[in-house]
Amino acid sequence: PNPVLVQLPDFTVLVEKASPAVVNISTTQEAGDGAAIPEDLFGEFFGVPSERGKRRKPEGRGLGSGFIVRNDGMIVTNRHVIADASEIIVRLSDRRQFKAKLLGSDARTDIAVLKIDAKDLPVVNIGNVDVLKPGAWVMAIGSPFGFDYTVTAGVVSAKGRSLENDQYVPFIQTDVAINPGNSGGPLFNVRGEVVGVNSQIY
Repeated sequence: PNPVLVQLPDFTVLVEKASPAVVNISTTQEAGDGAAIPEDLFGEFFGVPSERGKRRKPEGRGLGSGFIVRNDGMIVTNRHVIADASEIIVRLSDRRQFKAKLLGSDARTDIAVLKIDAKDLPVVNIGNVDVLKPGAWVMAIGSPFGFDYTVTAGVVSAKGRSLENDQYVPFIQTDVAINPGNSGGPLFNVRGEVVGVNSQIY
């Protein structure tokens, strides 16, 4: 029999259309009291006693991705991207920055919904994940390691995966390259529709 010819997709048009609706999300966590450190250790190493044997935790910062689902500034991301954040900053593809308000989040699905004060924004199209099949081409856009609007592509490896101690969310397994900073960003099918949220490296 003749071999089946597989035509590789060209994602350039999809990227041009979808990228404006993808956002970069950065967060700040306030510094706080850290673990108690015995007074004598401070005396031994620094020659002075500590203030009540306490140290300050450094200010924490986080980075992730998200996507606009409503043109008045409603954004979907991962809950773990914005967890414990004292400030959430959303940066759009046109480099505008907005402080975001957290509207709600759900730990079991690792989803959070943010709102920024903006109008007439580009939005993603939502696809039907039920018709997504293993072997289908998919693409991710996000900010891995802070490199905004990085595009990676691959195929759906499997559907309905469950991780240990997590029977609630049916994960899409994909070989698309995902790295820290991609969390919360969209997974697109070849029609440019969002079929998943990039959540975990496993």
